[in-house]
Amino acid sequence: MSFEFPLLDYTPISLLFLIFLISSAFLLLYNLFFHWRLVFYKKKQSIEGKSPGISVIIAARNEEDNLYNNLHSILNQKYPEFEVIVVNHQSIDDTKHILGALQNRYKNLRVIEVERNRHLKIGKKLPITLGIKGAKFQHLIFTDADCKPTSDQWLTLISNNFSDQKSIILGYGPYRKNKGFLNSIIRFDTSLIAVNYFTFALNGLAYMGVGRNLAYNKEIFKKVGGFKSHYGISSGDDDLFIRDAANRKNVSIEISPDSFCYSEPKTTWQAWLRQKRRHYSTSGQYKVITKLLLGLLPLSVIMQLFSFVILLWVGGFLFWALLIYCTTTILRWLSQSLNFQKLNSGALSWFYPVLEPIHIIVTALMFYSRGYQKDQWN
Repeated sequence: MSFEFPLLDYTPISLLFLIFLISSAFLLLYNLFFHWRLVFYKKKQSIEGKSPGISVIIAARNEEDNLYNNLHSILNQKYPEFEVIVVNHQSIDDTKHILGALQNRYKNLRVIEVERNRHLKIGKKLPITLGIKGAKFQHLIFTDADCKPTSDQWLTLISNNFSDQKSIILGYGPYRKNKGFLNSIIRFDTSLIAVNYFTFALNGLAYMGVGRNLAYNKEIFKKVGGFKSHYGISSGDDDLFIRDAANRKNVSIEISPDSFCYSEPKTTWQAWLRQKRRHYSTSGQYKVITKLLLGLLPLSVIMQLFSFVILLWVGGFLFWALLIYCTTTILRWLSQSLNFQKLNSGALSWFYPVLEPIHIIVTALMFYSRGYQKDQWN
């Protein structure tokens, strides 16, 4: 084993080592400027007594069971002044009757009915827009009918981030832990996506949030024309809106475990595939810098791993290949372990070096096989 740094020439193995060096350097820099930024993130102390009126908006379609099981935890939040608006969008189940019964018990529950019409799309942008227009308060928090906050402090924790400068709040919407490899991959995928959009936001490059736990005010919704620029796309009420509305200074993140909104994950590969394909339908609309960084990250992981495996069998490169690969892997593993712990997914980080390439391959296959997606809303 040679400890001297190998001389590079124009041979195929030298070019492969150069690819290994470039991919490793990118992963190291990405890890330093993004992942470690979240590791050291500490929320600034909120101002005591700052509790603006809040309108919680939920777009619901055929959600009778979810509303019955989850809406109580939202309506029972410990917060001075808030309303919950459920927009019943063309439901054909008993959603209307469930909401009617809940209205008799909770005076802060308001319902907006959207009757069935074959000319209306079934996406969330119309009901969300109607909810915003009907909201009594200027500060808005969004979630889904299948989501349940982890505590009665959800509204307090999210709303404490609003200020004169911060008009968009990105929260976290994890999936519940169940048995099976699919559930692990789904939760791993969700945690990775969250780390990405939180770290991008911390670097002034916010590109998305999740509609399961998102907040912004009416003023910024009006300023960008709502969903006007992407109304023809069924998805995008969260990520494409953030693309239009976010700037380097107006976004805050909330990662306290008591602010999470949990929902049930898909239970079959086919259902998850449909969900991921729908999410990917908006990725082509992201800003160039976002697409570049998000694309180079998995590419660098695969290129580093591929070149590393080959270099292990080539004399003269073994020591440096091992040193560089182990260093980048340990640093990335450590930072992601700490970030996953913040997101209550610490157990998944034990298998991070193995799950990451598997996750990249699985999601790449989903992305490139997404094809045409009908408008649908699950």
